[in-house]
Amino acid sequence: MKTVGIANDHAGYELKQEIVGYLQKKGYTVRDFGADTPASVDYPDYAHPLADAVEKGECDFGISICGSGNGINMTVNKHAGIRGALCWRPEISRLARAHNDANICSLPARFITGETAYCIVDEFLNTPFDGGRHQCRVDKIRNKG
Repeated sequence: MKTVGIANDHAGYELKQEIVGYLQKKGYTVRDFGADTPASVDYPDYAHPLADAVEKGECDFGISICGSGNGINMTVNKHAGIRGALCWRPEISRLARAHNDANICSLPARFITGETAYCIVDEFLNTPFDGGRHQCRVDKIRNKG
């Protein structure tokens, strides 16, 4: 079974708790890099350790969560080996994996329900990368052109 890292700020605390329980029930190993309370924190303090773990192969995939999903997604994407995707619908999540080989799924906690998050995460973790015509594009992301 896959190991999934998860990171969050204060806005993503409650959704993280729900997702961790959901993934553990499904048999995933979850490494929690996130804030442990809803008290205000800075998302980069949690995003960077998650991105490091995914880059090093310590986690197969990552899930990052903040209020809009944007700030934490921008932070994980500062890492050369990360392709983070902001996902607010299951279809976006599936395409991020299939076409972009995304390895971190960023969720907007203030804009989705727990049920939607479960669907997004399931699509992300169960969709393989299509490769083929998409591979050269992913290579260009990695190599800056």
